[in-house]
Amino acid sequence: MSALKETNKSPLLDVMALLGDLPAEGLARGQVGTVVESLDERTVLVEFADDQGRAYAIAPCPRSQLLALRYTPQAA
Repeated sequence: MSALKETNKSPLLDVMALLGDLPAEGLARGQVGTVVESLDERTVLVEFADDQGRAYAIAPCPRSQLLALRYTPQAA
C-alpha cells in the first residue's frame, strides 16, 4: 500500500482514502473523499461525502496520508 506520491500530476477530482485518522476533522482511517483543490506540494483539500452525495467534511489532508483509489486495472 502506498500513499499519494508528490508529483506534478494534479490529483484534482481523484478519489482517495485516508491512511490515518484526522481527529481534529472528525475523520477516521479508511474514509473516502474527493480531491477538490491542491493547496501546495504536500497538501490537498478533500471533500468527504455520504453515499447520497452530501458533504459532511472538507479538510486539508497531507498527500502522504492519502491512498488513490483506482477502478480500472493499472500496471504496477
